[in-house]
This record gives sequence, C-alpha cells and structure tokens, in this order.
Amino acid sequence: MKGDPKVVKALNDLLAEELTAINQYMVHSEMCDNWGYEKLHKAIEKLAFDEMHHAEWLIQRILFLEGGPTVSKLNKMNIGKSVKDMVLNDYKSEVDAVKAYNAAMKLAVECADNGTRDLLNKILKDEESHVDWAEIQRDQIDQMGLENYLQNQVVPK
Repeated sequence: MKGDPKVVKALNDLLAEELTAINQYMVHSEMCDNWGYEKLHKAIEKLAFDEMHHAEWLIQRILFLEGGPTVSKLNKMNIGKSVKDMVLNDYKSEVDAVKAYNAAMKLAVECADNGTRDLLNKILKDEESHVDWAEIQRDQIDQMGLENYLQNQVVPK
C-alpha cells in the first residue's frame, strides 16, 4: 500500500531516534555493568530492547507503506559520564521522543493513515513508560542521595 511520503519521512525520522536510543541505552547499560551496578545495567538493557522492538515495528510499517527504511542515520547521542548524567540524558531523550511521537500521530491523522496512528500510539505508550522510569530514578537519586541510590543498584555476590 503506497503511503503518504510525509508519513514515511516522519517514520524514518522516528526510526533514527529509535536507533540512536538503542545505542545510547546500550552504552549506558554496559557502563553500569562495568561499574558493578547490575540492577541498573539490566533495567537499561531492557529499555534498549524496547527500543529495538520500536525500530523493528517502524521498519515494518515503512516497508508496508512502500517506503525505504533509512537505518544508516543516527542522531546525536548524549552519553553520560556518571549515572546521574545518564538518567538525566535518557530522560530528556525520552521526553523528546514523546513529543515526536505525538507530532507524528497528528500528521498520520491529517493524512488519514490510522494504521500508522495506531502503531505510533502503541510506541508512544512505551515511550511514556520510559519517561516514568527515568523520573523515578531521578526522584530516587534526589530523595536518597546518589550514594544510597547507587548502593541499591549493586547485587551482592
């Protein structure tokens, strides 16, 4: 089914965001693993896997609309130098993703592409849960203090 070129472009823009998020989360996850923060490593790794699913679904939709998925484009990554920086950078990226998905959903409605709107809404809900996760981490760091927060991220051996 031939899709609206504006919708296909929006989907490719979102795909670039997802591919960037995968890489940013994987680097953050491995940094946490390297520092011994096993709980945080696993939680961030799961976020990366969520983003991989989003990228897969976007690629499928682009192909369905007879477009060409652009998988070679990454946006700027914001790799944190500390756990607090990672959480804040990931939070900002997820807030930006929510805005981008809402804008793309509006475009899909304007182009009478409800299938794309439905997909974007599904991904949007995941992105909102990622925002919530990052807000919880940020709040715990603020309330517990960084040292106590980090101690909770270690799995005793």
